[in-house]
Amino acid sequence: MSGVPEGPVLFDGSPLSLEQVGAVAAGAGVELGPAAFRDRIDAGAGWVDRLLAEGRKIYGVNTGYGDSVGVSVAPDGVGDLPGRLVEYHGCGLGEPFSPQETRAILAARLASLARGYSGVSSGLLEALAGLLNRGVLPVIPQEGSVGASGDLTPLSYVAAVLGGGRMVHSGGSPRPAREVLAEKGLKPYRLRPKEGLALMNGTAAMTGLACLNHLRASRLAALASRATALAALALGDGSAHFGAGLFQAKPFPGQGRVAARLRRDIEGCGLKASSGEPLQERYSVRCAPHVLGVLEDSLPWQRSFLETELNSSNDNPLIDPDGGEVWHGGHFYGGHVCAVSDSLKASCASVADLLDRQIALLVDPRYSRGLPPNLSGARQGVHHGLKALQITASACTAEALKLTLPASAFSRSTESHNQDKVSLGTLAARDARRVLELAEQVLACALLASAQALELRLALSGTGPGTLRGGVAETLAFVRARSPFLEGDRALEGDLRALIADLRGGAHLPYPEGA
Repeated sequence: MSGVPEGPVLFDGSPLSLEQVGAVAAGAGVELGPAAFRDRIDAGAGWVDRLLAEGRKIYGVNTGYGDSVGVSVAPDGVGDLPGRLVEYHGCGLGEPFSPQETRAILAARLASLARGYSGVSSGLLEALAGLLNRGVLPVIPQEGSVGASGDLTPLSYVAAVLGGGRMVHSGGSPRPAREVLAEKGLKPYRLRPKEGLALMNGTAAMTGLACLNHLRASRLAALASRATALAALALGDGSAHFGAGLFQAKPFPGQGRVAARLRRDIEGCGLKASSGEPLQERYSVRCAPHVLGVLEDSLPWQRSFLETELNSSNDNPLIDPDGGEVWHGGHFYGGHVCAVSDSLKASCASVADLLDRQIALLVDPRYSRGLPPNLSGARQGVHHGLKALQITASACTAEALKLTLPASAFSRSTESHNQDKVSLGTLAARDARRVLELAEQVLACALLASAQALELRLALSGTGPGTLRGGVAETLAFVRARSPFLEGDRALEGDLRALIADLRGGAHLPYPEGA
């Protein structure tokens, strides 16, 4: 991944990349900026104290929350208000985010607070950095956020753990945060005025998850291109459908990049197209650059949206650290993240559908041009090859397609009609993650099927895998290291799980980045 540092990731108010969030999620440490950066952060907290001393009304600092904004809080209650916000939002449900996802969420919140407009102290940033650097990761339930006002309920679990409350991930089972903080040499942090709201009233859960989704989608696009090349070769197709001149006539950059990958893979593998190559291949091969190109051409604008959100101040109210102004607004609204996630899940489900259609061509002797039914490498009738694998791929594809309904279409009024238009960005990001999981499973099925089909095609031509060159040979070897050629029927679950785990872990990058 480009832009991933070897050492700690620096949080000093300068822009972070998706790859840096990915690095923190994978375990990289974090480092806060120098004294000048901390002074600017503390200036915002100083303005909150000054404005309170002057009797200035600041939402959520000396007023009630949400629809209770008209309720004034007496000076002697201001210090207790952040803790009350944290406590009453402790109603999340569902499975918790994984430790990796939790680290991405913490990184996203730290990035936003480091912009300097949230009215928090540098001590809060140090406490968040301490969680990441000591591996004290809150157990955050995934369900309970409508995405405006930000991710209040999920992020309340971060705020609670800072103070020693609730549970943290520890050795595979949750443990009380206070115990683990003590073991790690961290003291419970007492939230200052505004700090509970600043922690919770932001888009960190949806943004952290969406950053990881985007990185996974980039890999999916590249790997699906390679699987398509193997399938095209197995069908005896050449590179005519992917010519440079053809794609200059419809010059979507990502679409052209996919066509170039396919052209390079097919022409560089050392095989010649079948003499019976059809004038036009079926759409799941011929239009692969167009299907994969939608995802490829969407990734840049999605990155722009996500990195803008990641590097924004997205809580409310904001405090100008220079002039002490209080800006009441709605930057906690996660509409841009929701738009990315809704788009991503549709384009990734379409990739799964493309690969599923390619598998269907390969296993069907009516369309596979001489390959055995179900790509069986043994006697027909007794052995059934990849018949069930194609069904599994189809089931995963159907579920992925079912999840493409946009989450943004389900906005609903909540919290006494104060939050009467919400983004549902966290729901969209969770749906997108599930679509990606399913698409990766279909990809594994496609790689097994195309590898089997290609070896059968080579055998029919009197050659073997040793004749292959380039990226096609590399990918075939990668697949075969985890799943041997299917001579006779055997259970493939273990092969698939091994392949999926390694693909998700980044074990095989089929093209140089940007190619």
